[in-house]
Amino acid sequence: MPAKLSILLCAFLLTVLTCSITGQIRLFGPRPTPQPVRKASEFIRKQEPLKVNQSLLKQATLDNTHIVVSIPKQRGYLMIGDQIVADGPISSGRRGHESPTGHMRVLEKDPNHYSNLYGNFVDASGRVVRAGVSAHIDSAPSGTHFAGAPMKWFLRLTEEGVGMHIGILPGYPASHGCIRESADGAKLFYDNVKVGTPVDVGGDY
Repeated sequence: MPAKLSILLCAFLLTVLTCSITGQIRLFGPRPTPQPVRKASEFIRKQEPLKVNQSLLKQATLDNTHIVVSIPKQRGYLMIGDQIVADGPISSGRRGHESPTGHMRVLEKDPNHYSNLYGNFVDASGRVVRAGVSAHIDSAPSGTHFAGAPMKWFLRLTEEGVGMHIGILPGYPASHGCIRESADGAKLFYDNVKVGTPVDVGGDY
């Protein structure tokens, strides 16, 4: 009787041990091979370059154009009525710095504008000591002064300083509120609008 009991006990313990090992293999191993880390550039949606309808562009005047900006599509459109003269990539304000939306007008044109809020702290020789600063928040290190970020072909849209200008286009909203454009797009839009030209910023187009 004791021999049978010992055999049964051993069989029970062996079963428990087998189940435990199987469970551990399922839970802890073998682990799947990790996927290689993707480069940040792979996550950025490549934007289509500026498209221009040359025949419509010949009809454009400072009095018959207007601008439409689509935040969802990250595109800016130079328009004559309902017709698209030019369609270019933009980058609007990122979360926390969203671009203002609604009906606006061009308040000012400045071909060589500089930001009075965002830029760099530079020394007397012009060397950047600290980049990407806010003049209203950050303190200038000793021996440096604030140099505003260049905003070439600037079209002012608000009294607070939001406008359209040349800037980096990563493929998603990334600015402090302004609407960045490609170099060729910013120049084309600048040349074909005037102070007072309507600008609508907002939803899909």
